[in-house]
Amino acid sequence: MVYLDYSATTPVLPEVLDSYNKVTQEYFGNPNSLHSLGVKSHELLASATKQIADLLGIKESEFVYTSGSTEANNMAIIGCALTYRRYGNHIAVSKMEHPSIYGICKYLEKLGFIIDYVDVTNEGVIDFEDLKRKVTKDTILVSICAVNSETGVRQPLKTVRQVIRKNNENCIFHSDMTQAIGKVNINVNDVDLASMSAHKIYGPKGIGLLYKTRNLVLTPLLYGSEEGNLNPGTPPLPLIVAFSKALRLALKDLAKKEEIVRKFNEKIISHMANYPRVLVNTSKYCIPHILNISLMDIKPETFIHALEQDEIYISSNTACSKGEPSKAVYAMYQDKLRSETTLRISLSYMTMPSEVTEFLDSFDKHYQELIKVK
Repeated sequence: MVYLDYSATTPVLPEVLDSYNKVTQEYFGNPNSLHSLGVKSHELLASATKQIADLLGIKESEFVYTSGSTEANNMAIIGCALTYRRYGNHIAVSKMEHPSIYGICKYLEKLGFIIDYVDVTNEGVIDFEDLKRKVTKDTILVSICAVNSETGVRQPLKTVRQVIRKNNENCIFHSDMTQAIGKVNINVNDVDLASMSAHKIYGPKGIGLLYKTRNLVLTPLLYGSEEGNLNPGTPPLPLIVAFSKALRLALKDLAKKEEIVRKFNEKIISHMANYPRVLVNTSKYCIPHILNISLMDIKPETFIHALEQDEIYISSNTACSKGEPSKAVYAMYQDKLRSETTLRISLSYMTMPSEVTEFLDSFDKHYQELIKVK
């Protein structure tokens, strides 16, 4: 099997799974309980929380656990909108966001919020002139992802924040950092709110977090415990400890891992030059872990299933898009066909050179077969 869909999800590392299993068996007490088993679990929860905070360079009080990035995005954007709507009803997001962000925006429009979508350049980076036009005195929130999940374009968050603050110093800045954390060096403190998920960094599904600067107040989406608790309920201790372990391992030797991935990326791009009707949707701002191409003459789902015959797994764009045209590719190139024929190859430092070779051999075979059928 050759797995090249790491941006959709990652396998759980054995040592992370070991941590999960150990906590499940040995720390089954509710961390909220007052008895000794609860105290034991609470101490482990505090230790894991401190490790995550230290790794991200934030304070333990500055984040809340979630079930993943989608919940974190909802908690951040809806919670912010409901709290600060008395100051304005305008929100701006980029045209390079994950589908979960656009789903939230549709919901908020029903509540009377005005959503503006910020343009990007043909390299996928935020169009700063358009951002300046769209951030007004009524803008309460801007949401721009750190790394696009379809093309891998990385946004200069620090610069984006400066532009936002110059137009409206009270505007809150959220970033979905799901595809950035554990892949590239990134500073969570460049934003006011940040979402991330464990299953993108070789951790378990069902656990993520929302970073929130201390001075921000978010309206809770769930209720059931003391006032102000954004995520009431029993802390999922095994998942939290596994998340902590996965994050520590993901951030270790980050530059070295990135260089491994970059070489694979360059090899695939070089190979695609053999096919004039295969367009590489990349720019100098893309991280190497995500490589997007367009097969201009072949349906992407047809090609995905052809590769699957050889037990090679890639995707069309995001796993949540279900084969829809790539919004990110269209935003970059304004080409409908190009956006409808995309494939996403997502790489890992765990990818083996032989796997890349096997993928390219399979690509050649199936491309030649399917291009004849056209």
